[in-house]
Amino acid sequence: MPVREAAASDLGEICSLIRELAEYEHLTDELAFDSVTIGRHVFGPDRVAYATIAEVESTTEAVAGFALWYPTFSTFLGRPGIWLEDLFVRPRFRGLGLGSELLDDLRDRTEGRLEWAVLDWNEPALGFYR
Repeated sequence: MPVREAAASDLGEICSLIRELAEYEHLTDELAFDSVTIGRHVFGPDRVAYATIAEVESTTEAVAGFALWYPTFSTFLGRPGIWLEDLFVRPRFRGLGLGSELLDDLRDRTEGRLEWAVLDWNEPALGFYR
């Protein structure tokens, strides 16, 4: 189950995953993005965020999930890190280890910290991160 850096050709799939995440978190009323803006910020020359993709090759829908993240820096520690903005695996692909693979990929990208927040009602996510 490969995890790879997202390419600009994944933009449509990333936007779909963001919408699915908003539905899961009951936050569709807060969706205000457009694909052009997401593309500019994730794939443009002055990108501010990055995405990694989890795939399952044995299905017709290969993209199973994603992580959207950006670099951070701790002045107190004097070390870089990563803020995980969103991690989402489509429900039909959960339990295959893809979430762990996405986290492992992010850990491999930094010698510093990997930080995130979880909605307090989201027991499945809280259990996963524990």
